[in-house]
Amino acid sequence: MLKVILAQEGIKHGEFAKRININPGTLSAIVNNKQLPSFEVTYAICLELNRSIHEIWIKKEPTQSE
Repeated sequence: MLKVILAQEGIKHGEFAKRININPGTLSAIVNNKQLPSFEVTYAICLELNRSIHEIWIKKEPTQSE
């Protein structure tokens, strides 16, 4: 959902990474679901976007094969 929100807001990933003080590569990994953000980064993202964690991330329920 983070990828969609950034696109809807017209926010470039590199610009957003600077605003929340993380490496653009780290943001890319988070946006593309390759890495989970730390609590501090999650908090910074929520503050910067002025959204709750539930608006940005949706918990996936495990499937039977997991």
